[in-house]
Amino acid sequence: MLRSDEPVAVSRLSTLTDAELVERCRGGEADAWNELVERFSRYVYAIIARGFRLGAEDAEDVFQEVFARIYTHLDKLRDESALRPWIAQLTRRLCLDAVERRGREQPTGEVQEEGRDEVEEIDEAFAVREAVTTLPEACQEILDRFFARDQSYRTISSELDLPAGTVASRIARCLRKLRDELEGRSEPAGGSRE
Repeated sequence: MLRSDEPVAVSRLSTLTDAELVERCRGGEADAWNELVERFSRYVYAIIARGFRLGAEDAEDVFQEVFARIYTHLDKLRDESALRPWIAQLTRRLCLDAVERRGREQPTGEVQEEGRDEVEEIDEAFAVREAVTTLPEACQEILDRFFARDQSYRTISSELDLPAGTVASRIARCLRKLRDELEGRSEPAGGSRE
C-alpha cells in the first residue's frame, strides 16, 4: 500500500534536471531510476523506430540493451547534464550494431545522415515537450487542446467557457512563455537549467 507521501516524492522527481536525476540514480534511489526510464523511454524508442526503423524484435532488443547499459555505465558519465546526448549516442550505436548483426548492408553515409536528422527532430520535439511541462497548468491545457488535440478556437472556447478572442490571446501568451523557456534552455552553460 502506498504511503500518502510517496506520490509527492515521485512527482517531485519529474521536476529535477537531468543532472540532478543522474546524481540521485548514482545515489541508488530506485524512484530516481524509474523517473529516468520514464523520462527517456519515449526518446529512445523514437530514435529506434523513426531514426533507424528497426523491426519489432530488433527494436525491443535495442531498447532493453540501452537501458541496461545506462544502468551499468551511468557512473562513467562525465557530465551529468549531457545525459540526453549520451543516451542518443548509445542508442544510435546499438541500432547500428543491430543492423549489422542482422546481416543487412551497413547503412550508407546518406542513411546515417538521415537518421541523424531524425534524431535532431526527436531532440527538438522532446525539448518542446519538456518545456511545456514547466508552463502553468492553464497554458499546458490550452496548448494541448490547440496543438495536440487540434481543437478549434470555437471548441476550446466552448469547453473552457471562454470568449474566442481570449482563447487566441491566451495561446499567443502561452507560446511566448514557451519560447522564453526554450530560449533559456539553449543558453550556454551557467545560464541554462540543464
